[in-house]
Amino acid sequence: MTRALRFFSLPILFTVAACAGASPRANTADAQHEVEATERAFAQTMASRDFAAFQTFIADEAVFFNGDTPLRGKAEVAAQWRSFFDGAAPFSWEPSHVEVLATGDLALSTGPVRDASGKTVATFNSIWRRDRSGKWRVVFDRGSDVCAHG
Repeated sequence: MTRALRFFSLPILFTVAACAGASPRANTADAQHEVEATERAFAQTMASRDFAAFQTFIADEAVFFNGDTPLRGKAEVAAQWRSFFDGAAPFSWEPSHVEVLATGDLALSTGPVRDASGKTVATFNSIWRRDRSGKWRVVFDRGSDVCAHG
């Protein structure tokens, strides 16, 4: 390899390395949009009263907190949440913030929970994991009451 060729190859190598290092950020932004869309679709299952669809968003080993008592596993979560799908939707939720790890496979979504009248009554926090098929599924979910002020 000539000296000139080595001189020009080095900047190209650094440029390729820099671009490769930048790709997780681009993937993270894409994943952030995916998780937000997935959270909105998950919430839509409540609005459209589609319990079967609701269950497809839950990981088999998910843990949902119902007060201080954790619901463990998809079957237990589904059994507990089944009554929320009877009659009119008792509440709704939507993401207000989503963060994704640089690896692009684990994410947090959080946002308001509103009662049937639209009043904010809680905040939800969900941890999502991308499974082997590429689908995002919730693995942890916990709501917390909105603090009363004044």
